[in-house]
Amino acid sequence: MRINHQRLWDRLMAMAEIGGTAKGGVCRVALTEEDKAGRDCFIRWCEAAGCIVEIDQIGNIFARRAGLDSSLPPVLVGSHLDSQPTGGKYDGAYGVLAALEVIETLNDHHILTRHPIELVSWTNEEGARFTPAMIASGVFAGAFSLEYAYSRVDKEGRLLGEELERIGYKGSLPVGNRPYSATLELHIEQGPILEMENKSVGIVTGVQGIRWYDLVLTGKETHAGPSPMRYRVDPVKAAVPVLNQLYALAEQYGEQARITIGYLDASPGVKNTVPGTLTISVDLRHPDDAVLSAMDAAFKGIVAAESLQSKVDFDLREIWYSPPVAFAPRCIQAVRNALKILDVPSMEMVSGAGHDSVYISRVAPTAMIFIPCKDGLSHNELESVEQQDATNGANVLLHAVLELAGGPAI
Repeated sequence: MRINHQRLWDRLMAMAEIGGTAKGGVCRVALTEEDKAGRDCFIRWCEAAGCIVEIDQIGNIFARRAGLDSSLPPVLVGSHLDSQPTGGKYDGAYGVLAALEVIETLNDHHILTRHPIELVSWTNEEGARFTPAMIASGVFAGAFSLEYAYSRVDKEGRLLGEELERIGYKGSLPVGNRPYSATLELHIEQGPILEMENKSVGIVTGVQGIRWYDLVLTGKETHAGPSPMRYRVDPVKAAVPVLNQLYALAEQYGEQARITIGYLDASPGVKNTVPGTLTISVDLRHPDDAVLSAMDAAFKGIVAAESLQSKVDFDLREIWYSPPVAFAPRCIQAVRNALKILDVPSMEMVSGAGHDSVYISRVAPTAMIFIPCKDGLSHNELESVEQQDATNGANVLLHAVLELAGGPAI
């Protein structure tokens, strides 16, 4: 049994038109009008496939296909529909629409599974507008309170809770306390490994740990012309040795270490004024929690040492910590078994990016499936996948779901 590859591809292209950009990407940022349109479209497709749709209080969308035994906990499949401001067609949306295609394929073949199957689209996975990322799946898993999520503010001062209500997706269903027998998330890799290794599918055994920080350096604003260099209290100059030592840490802790400076904001942001403040985002990642903790300690040591010899004030704020995750052996084995049936080139790997499965793994057995993306590009309008890889990933998802849901039963 195979999915309908053209139906899946057509739906991916149709969803990509919602918030589509001139460069071929998408801008469907969480809780915008484009996000609402994407959600509306997804629900129409789910209802047409015979699913019962529910929306919880944080806007997560659940679409259930009945099983032979409604008392059994469902198998959950899905991902997210929100994007980065300059995102690609496949990040998140591929996993949601491939999960829908699994349902459509089972319908086409008149197959009922013992367990129900439930599709999900999680709210605000990207964290591009409201931080932290994966906040709705985090609320679902008990990592954050609903009140905390509602209180998140975007750069324009808008609250997540108010924006959720504005677009009509503040549902009535309580968040969480929904038992699942297993969960699977299909996603593009967002890195170059599968493509470099010439593999069509990745069996994801876990996820790297992540630590996010904001480093705020406060100096003194002054005119660029009359102020000699030696008299300045310049936060940008103070940041340079910190950044150099941070990048050196990546080499010190080996190939699996990741250090990213994703955001630098100098205020007041005027060409002829020495900034008064500089805010820098720092992202540290490693699959080994002990090593990640050592990187954390080293970074804090660098900041402490530099602050002692600088007139600039250093304020390091830890924003988010997501420990490394090991996925459930039973779910990983279901993916392996599907690959044996399909005979698709594959490899086992650890995810370098965070996903909603990080939080869901706290409350249900979980695994992920990856497919390659061209040049490893993601969070980029040039994001691209081969149709055959998209088909292979969806077929692996189909057969893994059949095993976990107790099918087929005709």
